[in-house]
Amino acid sequence: MAAAEKLDAVALLKADHRKVEDLFAQFEAAKGDGKKKALAEQICMELTIHTKIEEDVFYPACEGSVEEDLLKEAYVEHDGAKVLIAEIEAGGPDDEFYEAKVKVLSEQIEHHVEEEEKRVEGMFSQARKAGLDMDALGETMAAEKKQLMAAYKSGGLPRPETSTLQSTAIGEAPRA
Repeated sequence: MAAAEKLDAVALLKADHRKVEDLFAQFEAAKGDGKKKALAEQICMELTIHTKIEEDVFYPACEGSVEEDLLKEAYVEHDGAKVLIAEIEAGGPDDEFYEAKVKVLSEQIEHHVEEEEKRVEGMFSQARKAGLDMDALGETMAAEKKQLMAAYKSGGLPRPETSTLQSTAIGEAPRA
């Protein structure tokens, strides 16, 4: 098993955060539409996989152990990111608002990461204090991440589902 797969849950999620922060910085510095599009696509893939493992494994494990409002905000923040990700993936660097969407996504993710990583009252800190089995969660999340990466490489990820919006998947018409 690779070293990255042996990270506890918080270490795995923080490693994802650092990777995406680096990708956003590369996007900001990039010249040329091809490079920007490739970086934006990588950002979208990384965030899609990250949100999926958080929502499938980490957040459910945190229920009852971290502040409920913090958990609800995290789901809403994910849904906001998913909407922007869908728009970025559907567009390209020649679109009028493409770079603005990537910038706003970066700012949203920066806020979300701060909420999760705050020293005392952050979600990660609360989860550790609650005594959640971070090694087991990390192992489960790493396995799901590996499967999602393989799925992405073999044909893309499915449309992200939103937890808090009216529609069940990005791009669908809202339910009446």
